[in-house]
Amino acid sequence: MELGERGGAGPGPGKPALEREGLELLQHTVGALLSSYGWYILLACVAIYFIVQKMAPKLRLRSSSQQGAAGAAVEPDMVVRRQEALLASRLRMQEELNAQAERYKEKQRQLEEQKRRQKIEMWESMQEGKSYKGNLKLSQQEAEPGASTSSAVPKSKPNKKPLRGGDSVH
Repeated sequence: MELGERGGAGPGPGKPALEREGLELLQHTVGALLSSYGWYILLACVAIYFIVQKMAPKLRLRSSSQQGAAGAAVEPDMVVRRQEALLASRLRMQEELNAQAERYKEKQRQLEEQKRRQKIEMWESMQEGKSYKGNLKLSQQEAEPGASTSSAVPKSKPNKKPLRGGDSVH
């Protein structure tokens, strides 16, 4: 008798009618609910889908980081190797930075030496009684061979009338 009651295969009085009424009630209720709130339910499902899609990478990242943390705690050799690699990369970067600083200092020394030579040339030309401005322009052009020649040509002053009105006619 237990098999007949559980399986539903045994013909019992009143069960098919009760099941039929339950299904009809369920269909009527679901139909009324979908007809009243169908669009709202559809929009809510779409919104939930997009939220899940946005959150899935974060959840994967979080779970992988937890697994990575557990794996790192289990494997201290891997942690030591990572730290050594990090230290080696830091040392390499520091050496590159030191090399760049040394190149910069050498460049600055060369510029200072060039300025010092220019000052000496200016002093010597002044001692000889020559114009030091002309020599300065020539030395700048030698230092910068790619520079345009238009910057070396002095600009002419515009012909402005003096403020004193000796020539003006009223």
